Amino acid sequence: MELRVLKYFLAVAREQNISRAAEYLHLTQPTLSRQLKDLETEFGKQLLIRGKRKVTLTDDGAVFRKMAEEIVSLANRAENEMKNPSQTIAGDIYIGTGESNAVRNIIHVAGNIQKKYPGVHFHVTSGDTADLIDRLDKGLFNFCILYGVIDQSKYEFLELPYREKWGVLMRCDAELAEKEIIETSDLWDKSLIVSRQVLTAPSFFKWIGKTKDQLNITNTYNLIYNAKLMAEAGMGYVITLEKLVNTKGTPLCLKPIHPESTLKLYIVWKKYQVQSRAARQFIEDLTKHINTNTPNYS
Repeated sequence: MELRVLKYFLAVAREQNISRAAEYLHLTQPTLSRQLKDLETEFGKQLLIRGKRKVTLTDDGAVFRKMAEEIVSLANRAENEMKNPSQTIAGDIYIGTGESNAVRNIIHVAGNIQKKYPGVHFHVTSGDTADLIDRLDKGLFNFCILYGVIDQSKYEFLELPYREKWGVLMRCDAELAEKEIIETSDLWDKSLIVSRQVLTAPSFFKWIGKTKDQLNITNTYNLIYNAKLMAEAGMGYVITLEKLVNTKGTPLCLKPIHPESTLKLYIVWKKYQVQSRAARQFIEDLTKHINTNTPNYS
């Protein structure tokens, strides 16, 4: 299996047409078709369904596409890194992050680095904890910004001087909207919308005071925008971090929860991973920023 053949396969998956993919790759159609057939023969699996006008992926093809994208991405990053002069601070930094208001502080540091070193490029991807850690472990991210307990046997980390608090997002005409502060017990019999990652967080349910099975969790989300839409539709009460949603001009309101619960925030990277000069500069500058600025726990 060669890297160029993976690129051929990805081009066909993207274009959904062998002729268009061949034109994009500057190959003849028979040559591209033969390379794809050889790839399927090598794996002993059909990856593509060849229709008259459109090419679609089989289930195996969809799985392979994801793997091929990761392999090609890593190969491109390695090539770009090796092309940089050894003393030049340049290249790509990939950061995975959950939704947090504190990310603006990370972006502030990234912006300052880019002003000093225009050859540094940042790529920020949002997701939930499970997705972020999976991509970090595969080497697709240099860093991840995560909440909660960090596996110190696998990761190096910096604790960030920011805290996030839980709140409840709801329609202004909802039953609990008239209360200034929501008690955790107020939520026990309500339809709840929670982030997917808290379903596997025992500390969250200990704080709420009920187990997952005892609560009425009707919907889940991984990005707050979708949860906001569900709240607007009256589908339930969204438990979210307080500073993620601007309710101004919307039919929604956000109320704090008692007892207060806060989350610690960390930036983590794989132990023993060789980082580029640009990535090392980022951590160095972020550490200086943390040490010289007043912690913001609000």
